[in-house]
This record gives sequence, structure tokens and C-alpha cells, in this order.
Amino acid sequence: MLNPLFIKATSLSDAWFQTLYKCVETGRSFTISRGSFEGQKRLEFDYISIHITHPESLPLLPKVNPVLGFPDPVDEDYLDDYLPYLMTGEEKEGESYTYGQRICKCDVEWLPEEVQDLTEILIQEKEVWEDRNILIQENGKTYLNQMELMIWTYKNKGPRNNQMILQVGQPSDMLLVDPPCLRHIDTRIQDGKLHFFPYFRSWDLFGGFPANLAAIEMMKQYCAAQIGVENGEIIASSKGLHIYDYVFEIAEAIRGRTMDEFRTAIDN
Repeated sequence: MLNPLFIKATSLSDAWFQTLYKCVETGRSFTISRGSFEGQKRLEFDYISIHITHPESLPLLPKVNPVLGFPDPVDEDYLDDYLPYLMTGEEKEGESYTYGQRICKCDVEWLPEEVQDLTEILIQEKEVWEDRNILIQENGKTYLNQMELMIWTYKNKGPRNNQMILQVGQPSDMLLVDPPCLRHIDTRIQDGKLHFFPYFRSWDLFGGFPANLAAIEMMKQYCAAQIGVENGEIIASSKGLHIYDYVFEIAEAIRGRTMDEFRTAIDN
């Protein structure tokens, strides 16, 4: 039987520490049969939701007690390099995708070169199709910036809208050796605040979780400011949040147990 879990945290750091402890306590141990780190063992939740009430609280990245002698899971400078991969269409040579490319420069293959010809029959308003921050045209191709469309819609059409979901996943991802872990970021304006609801199909708890959520929080703050509402909460979920065997010892040290105690616990 599946064991879905829910964690409520105040900050991103609190969410990381609570979830790390819970994964060591309740995560299922198995060997990866395909994908990243094939052949290695990991502990994984069946399904988990993490409600973070004040994700803007600093520091955005968790800090490990220096007495333990372990580095922090994410270096402070990492966010400066990572954020463009979430909020722009930047893509380096050899990359099959980035989250930012999927969100902010998504190829709209079904549109002809002259988008204006469809303004009377498409669902969205004419202003959308004429806004080149939303529909980008380069070299005869049309790209959609979902983030800018979300901002425009909330600003111009009001908060009661369930359509504004920033989509990363697509059916053709099943053909990729390593498809995107982040599948979407759903959004909602409630009580005058912008809230984000990211979902990850698979998610590295130790390093990926803090880096991803910190960048998503910075993106949310930008969007809220552009819309003219307050920054809100995050409810993140995944059916594949996990830690790999090479960080078991670090996780246990942070939690305050030895590896012998850990092995005894998972054996039982």
C-alpha cells in the first residue's frame, strides 16, 4: 500500500531538514533499474507534499552545522548560474532542454509564421498575439513565454483563473534518456498573494530540492511583483523525492545518528 506523506514547514531550509529526516525514517530502499544513477540504491517517498508557508525567509538555501564537517548541499553562487535556466530561454550546446527553455521559450509548432492571421479564431485575446514578450518570433519560428503570459493574464483578467499552469513536461519526453524532473508549476492568486505548486516526477532531495525551490521562489517573487500582488506560499509535491546512497552517511550525521543505527533501522 502506498504511504503518501505531508509536511508543513515555515521556510525552505525548514522544509529541507524536515524532509531529509523523514526520508531517512520512512523512505523505501530500492535499486535504480533505469535512468540517472542506474544500479545505485536510494531511499524514496511513495508520494509527498510539502507546504512552505514563508518560502521567502532567508537564507533560501539550507546551512549545515559546520561542526559536522560537511559542505552545504548547495553553494550560494550556484543560484546565480541556475536562475537563468529557469527564467530565460537560454540553452547551451548539447542540451536537449532546460526548464527555462520549456517555460520561457517554448516552440509553438502548430502556429504559422503569421500569428496575426489567427487572432479572430484563437481563444486568447488579440493583445496576447500581438505582444512580442509573450509570443516571440525568431527566424520564422514562434515561441511562447508562458511566464509572461501568466503575468499578463493575472494583471489584465483578474485572479480567479485556473488556467495559468507553467508546463515543462510534454509527451515526447518519454523518448528522452533523461526527461525533465520538473513537470509543471501550477499557480494561483489567493488572498492577494501569488502561490506556486510545483510537481516533480523524480527529485533529488539532497541537492536538487534546495536549489530548485530557491530558484522557483525567486521566480515567484519576480512574477508577484510584476503582477502587483504579494508573494505567497509554495506547495511542492513529488512521487519520486529521494536521497542516493552516497549521501546516506551525510544525511544520518545531519540527523544525529550513526550509519550503524541507520543500517539497523532500514534492515528492520
